[in-house]
Amino acid sequence: MSLGRAVERAWMEDKVRSLVNLQRSWYDLAALRTDERLRLSARLHSAEMARQGVCAHQVPGEPDTWERMLAVGYAQPAGENVAFGLTSAASVVEAWMRSPGHRANILHPDFAAIGVGLFISDEGHWWTQNFGY
Repeated sequence: MSLGRAVERAWMEDKVRSLVNLQRSWYDLAALRTDERLRLSARLHSAEMARQGVCAHQVPGEPDTWERMLAVGYAQPAGENVAFGLTSAASVVEAWMRSPGHRANILHPDFAAIGVGLFISDEGHWWTQNFGY
C-alpha cells in the first residue's frame, strides 16, 4: 500500500469514528475511544472480505467476529458493523444509522471502544467497525 493510500485510509477510518461519536453525542452517550487492536481486527477483516469478495461478518475459512477481536488481544469484544461500496465516511455512517442492527451497535450505551478498518480495492470500499466494552 502506498503512503498516500495509507494516509487516506487512516483519515477515513478516523472520520468514521468522529461521525459515530457525533451521533452518540446527540443521544448523550459517551464518546468511543479508538483502540488500535480493534482497528487491526477491523482492517484485517475488511481485507479478507475484499479478497473473497464477500461482505459478511464471517467469511469462509475465517474466525468469527469475537475470535478475531480476541486474536489481536482485545479481551472484551462487543459488536461489529460491516459495509461495502460506500466511498465516504459520511455515507457509510449514514447507511449504518438507517439500519436498525448497525444503529444499535453505534448507539449501544455500554460500548467504550471502536476500531474502524477500511480496505480500498478496485471493486470498492470494504468497511468494518469493531466495538468493545
